[in-house]
Amino acid sequence: MTARLSRLLKSAFTLTLFAIALAVGWNLWQGYMETPWTRDGHVRADVVSIAPDISGPVAEVLISDNQTVAKGEVLVKIDPARFQIALDLADASLKDRAAALTQARRDAERYHRLENGPAVSQQNIEQADLAVEQASAAYDEAKANRDLAALNLERTSVRAPANGVISNLALNPGDYVASGSGVMALIDTDTLRVEGYFEENQLPRIAVGDAVSVDLMGHGQTLRGRVESIAAGIEDRERTNGSNLLANVTPTFSWVRLAQRVPVRIALDEVPAGTRLVAGLTATVTVYPGNGQAGIGGAAPSNEAAAELPAGESGS
Repeated sequence: MTARLSRLLKSAFTLTLFAIALAVGWNLWQGYMETPWTRDGHVRADVVSIAPDISGPVAEVLISDNQTVAKGEVLVKIDPARFQIALDLADASLKDRAAALTQARRDAERYHRLENGPAVSQQNIEQADLAVEQASAAYDEAKANRDLAALNLERTSVRAPANGVISNLALNPGDYVASGSGVMALIDTDTLRVEGYFEENQLPRIAVGDAVSVDLMGHGQTLRGRVESIAAGIEDRERTNGSNLLANVTPTFSWVRLAQRVPVRIALDEVPAGTRLVAGLTATVTVYPGNGQAGIGGAAPSNEAAAELPAGESGS
């Protein structure tokens, strides 16, 4: 009797554990579907390739690697000597063309004053007017060349196109830089955001404007934001164009289908003081449905939904 009771107790205990595990699993699955979350989130930012507009040797590097810079700040100075000479030549040419234009106008005025006299023919007048037009065109060309020379001289100072942080700087005075070739990267801090990659079966519960919580790995602090936009398309890796421009579809094992992941852009409401966002950091992203507007793509409407997040709730 005692042995039988012991077996019954063991069976009951096993069934109880199984039921608890089943209930916990079901609740987790329901939570996963009703409150979409993903651990596949990353901090993103636009990266600007800093490239000089003109070629020449570097005269001075005014910043260092990983330095924070402001939009318009001078980063690098290229030796301006040859560009200053080009501007001086353009100024001289412009003065010469201006003098020629002035003289051509004076000559034309003289011919027109004598237009009705026997000493000046109609051909002389037409030639004088043509000379004015040619001198005016030459002056405009010289002025454009002067403006270009001044622009090239100004471009010897390479400036930051946006607020951000310099990265991967390996430039020294004396290095030769070529026009259009990148010399460093600038992380645009004004574009810092979070992107969560959600499975396609979670998308019906996500809408633009929904409140979001973001937990950065290792930070121990929850950031708040909202769904700004949802990607309208992802790459189809199973289809390419063949050599004859027909679709080339890769055969797949159809018994098991993996859900595709779709990028969802998150706009952060505020970054607390002391929290450093670095592009590439990993994050857990949780979406709280019901505050947004359904639809793929587009910008988030202005709302205060993120302020209504449940206190301390996250998907990590």
